[in-house]
Amino acid sequence: MIVSEAFAGKRYAVLGLARSGLASVETLLASGAQVMAWDSREEPRLALEGRVELADPVSADLAGYDGVVVSPGVPLNRHPIADAAAEAGVPVIGDIELFALARASLPAHRVIGITGTNGKSTTASLVHHLLKSAAIPVRLGGNIGIPILSQDPLSPGGVYVLELSSYQIDLTRSLDCDVAVLLNITPDHLDRYDGFEGYVASKARLFDMQAKGHVAVFGVGDAETAAIAGRQAARLGSDMVAQVDGADIAGLQKNWPSLQGPHNLQNAAVAVTIVEALGLGPAQWQAALPTFRGLPHRMERVADLGGVLFINDSKATNAASAAPALAAFPPDPEPRIHWILGGLPKEDSLDECAPYFGYVAAAYTIGDAGPRFAEVLAPHTDVTRSEMLAEAIRQAMAAAKPGDVVMLSPACASFDQFRDFEARGDAFRQIVEALTEQRQAAPGDAD
Repeated sequence: MIVSEAFAGKRYAVLGLARSGLASVETLLASGAQVMAWDSREEPRLALEGRVELADPVSADLAGYDGVVVSPGVPLNRHPIADAAAEAGVPVIGDIELFALARASLPAHRVIGITGTNGKSTTASLVHHLLKSAAIPVRLGGNIGIPILSQDPLSPGGVYVLELSSYQIDLTRSLDCDVAVLLNITPDHLDRYDGFEGYVASKARLFDMQAKGHVAVFGVGDAETAAIAGRQAARLGSDMVAQVDGADIAGLQKNWPSLQGPHNLQNAAVAVTIVEALGLGPAQWQAALPTFRGLPHRMERVADLGGVLFINDSKATNAASAAPALAAFPPDPEPRIHWILGGLPKEDSLDECAPYFGYVAAAYTIGDAGPRFAEVLAPHTDVTRSEMLAEAIRQAMAAAKPGDVVMLSPACASFDQFRDFEARGDAFRQIVEALTEQRQAAPGDAD
């Protein structure tokens, strides 16, 4: 784990004891800090009994504390910890800020911070892959699910790649990234902000923390990202700001099986821009891009049955992230996507997907959003109101012909039927595998 003398003799409260919270506790204790910790669940509290003061910082006396470390899942616009900390004059921070404070104790290194509404996990993982392929010491952490504090420090010359959500940026005050990245901004998480403008401002803070001489990289496609890029070009200098669309490397994309579609072209182009800023040359990244395997639940190829490709894109929890998945499979020459969508809606429309309705051979709607999405799609394609995921897969599998694609790209959250998007994607994979086995075992199906 990462430890630092910066925390020795100091006092911190930690609220929320999931992965990042527990990693924060362990780092602080190992660094010689005094720790108060709390979680609404009893199990993680019991695991720390005798090692920390177990008390809820909302009602505890926070006078003299150096910080309250909260989980990114804590909604600061509604949770009483924000007022309690403000009354005591104690900063509310997160584990990424602890990492930023610990950096002075680490061997010489560089930090890449990657944010955006969509694509940040793929881009961060791809940067990690390109650096690792070039034999550069590298660690991947942050919103991707791996607490950066829980990992061993890198040797000199290493690179820390951080995927950062807006919530994590909100809890960070001093993270000066050597390369900071914003892929895109579309409306999301608006229950945590004062409108879309507040969400945009959260993303912009990543760049405001950068010192001059560091690099800022931006995707191309929305006005909000372009506006932030323009402000940073004025502040950092236009030679330190890159706006990337991928047109210059589009001819190579056919060689990257796990990076298909226009969204992944931009993700790859941004990753290339990052690693080139760190000193990698074209020969290095061109050799590594074809071997990137992608991430589970993000345009994941789970099966090829009789020429029908099955794609798990469960991570697409809004229309903006489902749209590029549809764009990845244009008609050839007929529409070939059997689109499974629906769940707990974040919005009532599929406007971002509308340019690609002509790519859809048939749609299968599920979950709470099913009836509404069926109404939207009915004028454009055949629609089956499947309601349940297993039924949708079965129906799509029966209808698809060689060359078609059966794709789960829900454009919705999962919480009406599944614990999270990972559970939904796992279910898709398992159902496809089970139905495939049934079909292969059925009498008369063998050649």
